[in-house]
Amino acid sequence: MPLRRRGAAATALAAAGALALAGCGSSGADGGNDRGAGSKSVAQGGKDFGKAADETAKMGTDAAPGQFPRSVKHAMGTATIPAAPRRVVVLDVGELDNVVSLGIKPVGYAPTEGDAALPDYLAKNAGHPKSVGTINGLNLEAINALKPDLILGSKLRAEKQYQQLSKIAPTVFSIRPGFTWKQNYLLNAAALDKTAQAKTELAAYEAKAAKLGEDIGPKKPTVTMLRYMPQFTRLYAQRSFIGTVLKDVGLPRPKNQQVDDLATEVSPENINQADADWIFTGVYGDPKSTKRDTAEQNPLWKNLDAVKDGHAKNVNDETWYLGLGVTAANSVLDDLRGFLVK
Repeated sequence: MPLRRRGAAATALAAAGALALAGCGSSGADGGNDRGAGSKSVAQGGKDFGKAADETAKMGTDAAPGQFPRSVKHAMGTATIPAAPRRVVVLDVGELDNVVSLGIKPVGYAPTEGDAALPDYLAKNAGHPKSVGTINGLNLEAINALKPDLILGSKLRAEKQYQQLSKIAPTVFSIRPGFTWKQNYLLNAAALDKTAQAKTELAAYEAKAAKLGEDIGPKKPTVTMLRYMPQFTRLYAQRSFIGTVLKDVGLPRPKNQQVDDLATEVSPENINQADADWIFTGVYGDPKSTKRDTAEQNPLWKNLDAVKDGHAKNVNDETWYLGLGVTAANSVLDDLRGFLVK
C-alpha cells in the first residue's frame, strides 16, 4: 500500500479534497446532527446503529506487542501498518482524545464545524496538529501534505473518503464515535501498538467510576442530560457518550432518557420533560443561536424541583458531550464528584 501519491495522482487527490470540503454538515456524533460524509446506516436511526459497540469490539489485531508490520481489522476492512506510527492524523475529537491519552501528539486534526481550536482539556498535551478540514468536510490535500503514516477516523464520518484516505496512508476506521468510545479506544490502540496502555487507562477509569458510585451512596439521584443546540434541544439517552459514563457510575435516569438511543428531543414549551433530581445542561455552539433562553424563561422550568434546589448546573460541553474519550470521561467523573459527593 503506497503511503503517498505524487505527480498527477496528487493533483487528482487535491481536487477530491476540494470536493470533500464542499460536503460539510452539522458536527458531532454526540454533538450535532448525527450525519456526515459517511454511513447513514450507523447514524442515529440507522439499521446498524445499535450494534456498533459490539461489532467494534470484534475488531483489532492479532499482532504481538511490538510486532510490525501488523494487520488491523476495522470497520472498512483490514489495514496493514508497516512500522510503528510516528505521524498520525485524527479525523474527530474522539480519536484526538484517544491518541493524546496514549502519549501521542498527532500531526493533523479535523475539528468540529465552527471551532478550529483544539479542545481546551486536550490542548496542553496535544502538541500543534495542523487543521485538515473539519470532521464532516475533510481536506484531503491537507492530509496528504502532512505525510501521515496512520489515519484514524470513523465510518460514520468519512466512509465515502475511505478509499482516497487509504491511498495516502494506512487508515483505520471505527464504526462511529459516541457510546462506542471504549471499543474505539482499543481499536485505535491496536493500530498504535498501545493496547496494554489503553487497557490500563480503561481499567483505571472504570475503578474511578465505581468508587464514585460507592461514595454517592445507595440512594442515587436521577440525572437529566439536557443540551441546547442550534437545531434542537436534546435529552441525552443511553446510547451516548455521557449515557455510558452515567451508567458506569450507576446513576439512574428519568424514564424518558432510558431509551436505547442517542437522545430524544424536547421543545422549550415542554421543558418540564427534563425533570430529575439533577439537571446538567450543555450548550453546543453560540448560546444565542439555541432556544436556551426561551426554555429557561418558561415557568415550567422555574418550577422544577432541581431548578428550585439549585441542582440545575451548566457543564463543560467539550468534555461532557464532545469529548468522546477516556480523558473526557475522567473529567466528567471529577465534575460529578464535585456536584454529588458532599
